[in-house]
Amino acid sequence: MLKALYTKYKPYYKENLILASPIVVSQIGHMAVHIADSVIVGQFAGTVQLAAVSLVNSLFTIIMVLGLGLSYGLTPLIAKQNGGKNYSECGRLLSNSLLINIISGIILYLLLHFGTLSIISHLGQSPEVVAYAKPYLGLLAFSIIPLMIFQTFKQFAEGLGFTMQAMMISIFGNILNIILGIIFVKGMFGIESMGVKGVGLSTLIDRTLMAVVMGFYVMRSKNFKVYLEHFKVYAIDKIRSIQIIKIGAPVAMQYIFEISAFSGAAIIIGTIGAAPQAAHQIAITLAALTYMVASGIASAATIKTGNYLGQKNFTDLRRSAIASYHVVIAFMSCTALLFILANSLLPYLYTSDLKVIEIAAQLLIIAGFFQLFDGTQVVGLGVLRGIGDVNMPTFITFLSYWIIGIPLGYFLGFHLNMGVRGIWYGLTFGLLTASILLFFRFQHRTRLLIQTSSK
Repeated sequence: MLKALYTKYKPYYKENLILASPIVVSQIGHMAVHIADSVIVGQFAGTVQLAAVSLVNSLFTIIMVLGLGLSYGLTPLIAKQNGGKNYSECGRLLSNSLLINIISGIILYLLLHFGTLSIISHLGQSPEVVAYAKPYLGLLAFSIIPLMIFQTFKQFAEGLGFTMQAMMISIFGNILNIILGIIFVKGMFGIESMGVKGVGLSTLIDRTLMAVVMGFYVMRSKNFKVYLEHFKVYAIDKIRSIQIIKIGAPVAMQYIFEISAFSGAAIIIGTIGAAPQAAHQIAITLAALTYMVASGIASAATIKTGNYLGQKNFTDLRRSAIASYHVVIAFMSCTALLFILANSLLPYLYTSDLKVIEIAAQLLIIAGFFQLFDGTQVVGLGVLRGIGDVNMPTFITFLSYWIIGIPLGYFLGFHLNMGVRGIWYGLTFGLLTASILLFFRFQHRTRLLIQTSSK
C-alpha cells in the first residue's frame, strides 16, 4: 500500500521539493534574523537582555507578519497568470504590489514607532527588561520598510518559479547580520559595545541591503524581461490593487491570529517572571525555525496550486496538494523526535542559565508534539490560498487560536496552576483544531473543483 501511494505521488514530491527547498531557506531567513539576535544577546549580554529580545520580538513579529501576509497576496495571482500564460499581466500586478507594500511598510513603521513603543511600558514587564527593549524595537521598526520592498520582489520571483535567487540573498544577508550583530553587541574593532541595541542595528542594515539586491536582480535579469513589459513604478489601478488586497489582507489576518496568539502567550508568560519568559523565547524560537520549513513547503504548494488552477488541471492540483501534506508530515515527525530526544541539550545554544534551561527543556517536549499540527495547518492554508480560498481559513485561524488556544492555555496555566506548560498545552490544542478544520476545508474545496470541471 505504501509503495503504491509513493508511486502515485512521486512526481509531485519531486517537483514540490525542488520548488520548496529554496523557499524554505528564504523563509528561515526571516526567523534566522531573530534567532541570531536571541543567540548573540543570550551569549554576550545575559538573561535580562535576552528577555528584552523576547518581549520585542513578540510585539514586532505581530506587525511583521501583517506586512508579510499582505505581500503574499501577489504570489497566487502571479502563479495563476503564469500558468495561464498571461505574462504581461504579471508586470502590472508587480507595479501595484510594489506601491501597496511600500505604503504598507511606512504605515507599519508608524504603528510600531508611535503605537508599540508607547505601550511597551504598560504590559506588566520588568522595568529593566523594558529599558533594554525600547531602543531595540525602535531600530527593528524602521527595518520593516526595506523588508516590505524585499518581499515584493521576492514574492514576484517565487510566483514565477524563480526561488533560488531569494534564497542566496537571504543566506548572505543573514551571515552579514550575524557578523555585524556580534561586532555591535560585543563591541569590537573600536566600536563601543551596544548590547541589545546592536542586533537591532545589524538587522536594519541587513534588510536594507537585501531589498536593494533583490530589486536589482528582478529588474535587470533576462528571466523577467517578458513579464516586465508593462511594469511601471508609479502605475497603480483599482482593479488589480483590490485583487492583491482581497488575498493579501485575509492572509495577513491568518498570520496575525496565529502569531499574535504566540506573542500573547509570551506576554502572559512574562508576568510569571524573566526566567520563564527567556525559556519560552528559546523554545518558541526553535519551534518557529521548523515552522519556517513547513511554511516554505506551504508556499510551494500555493505556487503549484495556482499554476494548476490557471491551467484548469484540477486533478493534478489535488494530488500536488496531498503530496505537500505528505512531505510536511514526514519532516515534522523528524523534528518532533529531535525536540523530544534533545530537549535538555538544545537550550544550551542560547544560554548557560540552568533555571532557564530546565524550563525550556520541558517546553521543547510539548513543542515536539505540536510540530505535526503546526505543519499540517500551514500547508492547508497554503493550498487554499493557491485556489483563492482565504476568508473561511481566516475565520478558522481566529477560532482555533483566540477562541480555543489562548483561553484554554490561560485556564490551564493559572487556574490549574500548570504555569508556562499549561499555556503551551493550550497553544498545542489550538494548532490541532486548526489543522483538522483546514484539512476538511481543503478536501471539500478541491473535490468540488474536480466535480465542477467534470460536468
